[in-house]
Amino acid sequence: MTNLPIFDPRSIPVMAVDTHLPKVSQQAMRPQALAQRFAQSRVWTPELAGEPRFSSRTAVAASVLVPLVLRENGLTVLLTERTTNLSSHSGQIAFPGGKADPEDANPIDTALREAQEEVGLVRRDVDILGSMPIYTTGSAYLVTPVVGLVNPHYTMKPNPHEVADVFEVPLAFLMDPANHRHHLMEWAGAQREWFSMPYTDGTTEHYIWGATAGMLRNLYRFLLD
Repeated sequence: MTNLPIFDPRSIPVMAVDTHLPKVSQQAMRPQALAQRFAQSRVWTPELAGEPRFSSRTAVAASVLVPLVLRENGLTVLLTERTTNLSSHSGQIAFPGGKADPEDANPIDTALREAQEEVGLVRRDVDILGSMPIYTTGSAYLVTPVVGLVNPHYTMKPNPHEVADVFEVPLAFLMDPANHRHHLMEWAGAQREWFSMPYTDGTTEHYIWGATAGMLRNLYRFLLD
């Protein structure tokens, strides 16, 4: 059984902002540099392994695609806003992705299948760079983030039953810790901590937080080292 926390994350005070940490360099965010980083055989420990569980169900394997779109002015990260009718993480900002199906060959296959089902991103438009360590969500998903470079001329066909909006955020914004905010609250007898990375596109604020922000924070650490 899953008892989802019900609160507005925007209402939780900001405890700290990481203005003291360095940005990921522009050089490190170039496609060739990213490909080289993922090709290296290196051992590293992510900053965040996941979140405290608030679900008693058996853990479920899942994957998300971290789509880095090859824009002329620099890479962007393609994100979705989930529809409010979904049973899990409704209305939240997320990477395209979902739970593994028995027919999926591996986590990469899951991420690519889900991206095509959710936003119409076909496999030929994605060049997989590699995978990040598993991130465990509070709702008992064992998520493998799969990072890929995306053809900027991709065709977008969002599934209206799952996706309310699709947008892009500059990777440079997300890899600047001055945009990483810490939050802390007491819920269900335990302290829960998370990051938020709100991004305003014109007049629209996209409130990136929770698992999505946690996986982006791990990507920041991976590229910074």
